[in-house]
Amino acid sequence: MIKSYKLKRGLANAFIYIVLAVLGIVWVSPLAYLVLHSFRDEGLAVVPYLLPKSYSFQNYIELFTDTATLNFPRWFLNTFVVAIFSCIISTLAVLMVSYSFSRLRFKARKPLINIGMILGMFPGFMTMIAIYYLLKAMGLTQTLLALVICYSAGAGLGYQISKGFFDTIPRALDEAATIDGATRNQIFWKIILPMSKPIVVYTVLTSFIGPWTDFILAKIIMGDNRDNYTVAIGLQTMVSLEFKATYFKRFLAGSVIVAVPISILFLFMQRYYVEGVTAGGVKG
Repeated sequence: MIKSYKLKRGLANAFIYIVLAVLGIVWVSPLAYLVLHSFRDEGLAVVPYLLPKSYSFQNYIELFTDTATLNFPRWFLNTFVVAIFSCIISTLAVLMVSYSFSRLRFKARKPLINIGMILGMFPGFMTMIAIYYLLKAMGLTQTLLALVICYSAGAGLGYQISKGFFDTIPRALDEAATIDGATRNQIFWKIILPMSKPIVVYTVLTSFIGPWTDFILAKIIMGDNRDNYTVAIGLQTMVSLEFKATYFKRFLAGSVIVAVPISILFLFMQRYYVEGVTAGGVKG
């Protein structure tokens, strides 16, 4: 009986591991293809074989030196600037709104929380056309400032996880600081925020990734102004019918480079990211 149970359990575990291994291969294969063929020396566009026959750094060199037609370094800098400013503004907005909803008690608190939850249920693409015409009326279309405004203006609505984290911090700390004469502003910046490293890291990462990887909104706002393209629009341009034959290998190299900053951030901040998510979901 025991042997039969162990045999069934072993077969079940083996089946699970095989399925996970297959799924892992399916998931990793496109990434492996992307990295390997970004170093491919032969051929211009897509080739019918999986492994390159020769390797070279030429694709990466041309990506940053041949900027006459498609200026990848400019796009990379544009994206970096937009992501940094959007990240700073969004992080501050999210943390301050979250702390206010967590600690302050005022008449409009509950209605504002409910409104924020309802607005968060609507997908962002529903407002893109309206946003475009508002920016056009203000003369901000095809500018990096417009992207920063769009990415950071509504960031405060993403307060839910951060508020849940602040709810786990004992209110006794606020009360003790108030007795000692500290203001709400001092309590937030000097007491609560230094204790909230996990949720700060989580907010920074999510605020940075959005502008760094966004394509649809950036494409609508930028139109055909190639000088102000972000990397997402630029990489899509490289594989368009007009440029694919020449720029496909550079597209692969650019995709690898774009993934590097996000990968580094996650490698160094993964622990705090997980702590922020788990702690923020404990209490709403």
